[in-house]
Amino acid sequence: MAILKIAEIGNPILRQVARPLPDDKVRSEAVQILIDDMIETMREYDGAGLAAPQVRHSVQIVVYEAAANPRYPEAPSIPLTVLINPTVILLPGPPEGGWEGCLSIPEMRGIVPRARSVRVKALDRLGRPVDFTVEGFHARVLQHETDHLQGILFVDRMADLKSLTRLNEFHRFWMKPGEADPVET
Repeated sequence: MAILKIAEIGNPILRQVARPLPDDKVRSEAVQILIDDMIETMREYDGAGLAAPQVRHSVQIVVYEAAANPRYPEAPSIPLTVLINPTVILLPGPPEGGWEGCLSIPEMRGIVPRARSVRVKALDRLGRPVDFTVEGFHARVLQHETDHLQGILFVDRMADLKSLTRLNEFHRFWMKPGEADPVET
C-alpha cells in the first residue's frame, strides 16, 4: 500500500465529473490497490473520507470512516465504507449547517448546509450492490465525499462565505472549548 498525493484546490481534476467505474473493473487488481491506497492515505491524514479525484483518479470511488480519529474524537463511529458509482438521494427535511474542512482545501473550514438524512445506492469494493440510509454526521461525510465525484467542493455549497476561516483562526474564534474539530474529509 502507498500514501498518495492529495490534489489541492486549483487542480482541474477536482472540478471534473468523475467517470463511473465499469462493473467488470471493480474487482481488478488495479482498482483494489487504489482502494487500499485511498484508505491508507485517508488514515495517514486523519481524514473522515477520501474520493478518488482527490488522489488524481477521475473515477467514482469513495472511502470513508470515523473510528478513534484524533481530529474529531466525539464524532459517532462510522465503519470503513467503500462506495463505487454511488447515487445519493437527499431525504426530506430542512438542511442542517455544520462545519466542514477538506484535505484538498488544507487549513480551511466553513459552515455548509447539508441534508440531515440521505439514501445511497452503490457497489461495494467487491461489486455487490448496497442500498442504505444514514443521517447526521454520517450523512454529512457521505455528501461531502460524493460531491467530489461531481467536481463540487465544500466551498461551493456554503450559503454564506463569512464563516470561511483558516484553521488557526477557527480554533481561536469559532471553536467552543471541548468541541471536536469539524469534519475534514
